[in-house]
Amino acid sequence: MNAVPSPALGRLSRRSLLVAALVAAPTALATPAHASARPAPTATRPLLLGTYTSAEGGGTGIGTAAYDTATGAITPGPVITGVENPSYLALHPSGATVYAVAEQDAGAVTAVALAPDGTYEVLGTRPTGGSGPTHLSVHPSGRWLLSANYTSGSVAVHPIAQDGSLGERADLVTHSSPPPGPGQNGPHAHQIVTAPDGGHVLAVDLGTDTVYTYRLDESAGTLTEVSRAALAPGSGPRHLTFHPGGRSAYLACELDNTTVVCAYDPDSGTLTPGAGQSTGSDTGYPAQLVVTGDGSYAYLANRGPNSLTRYAVEDGGAALRLLDTVPASGDWPRQLALSPDSSLLFAANQRSSTVTAFRIGSDGSLAPAGDPLPAPVAVCVLPLP
Repeated sequence: MNAVPSPALGRLSRRSLLVAALVAAPTALATPAHASARPAPTATRPLLLGTYTSAEGGGTGIGTAAYDTATGAITPGPVITGVENPSYLALHPSGATVYAVAEQDAGAVTAVALAPDGTYEVLGTRPTGGSGPTHLSVHPSGRWLLSANYTSGSVAVHPIAQDGSLGERADLVTHSSPPPGPGQNGPHAHQIVTAPDGGHVLAVDLGTDTVYTYRLDESAGTLTEVSRAALAPGSGPRHLTFHPGGRSAYLACELDNTTVVCAYDPDSGTLTPGAGQSTGSDTGYPAQLVVTGDGSYAYLANRGPNSLTRYAVEDGGAALRLLDTVPASGDWPRQLALSPDSSLLFAANQRSSTVTAFRIGSDGSLAPAGDPLPAPVAVCVLPLP
């Protein structure tokens, strides 16, 4: 593969992932209990794990693991080295490339090719033009990588070549207004994601208590602001998750410990936040919401109380009803992810350096699945299809 020159990496790294047993296994069809006394066959699927390589006790790159689709048990694998501080990961729609932020002063994004034979190749790193990037996502077209620089309060766009490598940054937008919210020293872009309509990109800024909507020029890779959504002063919006219906979205607000249901207009890109509602805990720092593929249930990670909140999704996505909370079985659950079929929920627990898995019942209930996986300073878990 042709590598993009990278001052951060200097050379390509190619090693075996040893994941032949983790990928390409077909998912077994469920067998009725009365049909046979033999246990139903199971399959394993891969996980990628984000960490801080610069933190005490941190990892040495992007971790790999596999999970049993029936039991949720997780087995550790080797590490993809040559990637610095990969605290958030995103997969290309083709499944052939994974992207990682380098959350550090000189912010950067790295592309890693994942070959069918189980090997990988670090394709190179590009600067984001800001500091402390905490989130990135791939536009559904597969042609643009979007990243959010938390410390400098800006969002960046990079072109993606056919081989998955990254070109020079196409745009950089800094959130210069409105003024920072209470207790903030400036803008802090925490997330950037494409709306389900594909025509709008939304950036969540914790420092300005604002969600910005942009239109992406898919030819030039430039962002044009089209609207803003103001959250309650001091709420600290952190992470936005869309309902599959595409007309509702849910915000985890880190600083005032609330969840906010928002209406979304796909034609204009306008996001209209509702009132903040309970996370199920009197204290805490909500991190992220995820929604099941059928749009029936939503789950929230609560750092501090170290719990997972379960909501029933009602009114076609326009309402969340708090059901209960369960222990996260780890300390400081920073990020959540669902398996592709929404049968399992994974939590990356930063302070306990573990990843925990939960089986999702037909009523949306969560039950621990297998033992926690030791994972150094686990801050992101990415199940692969």
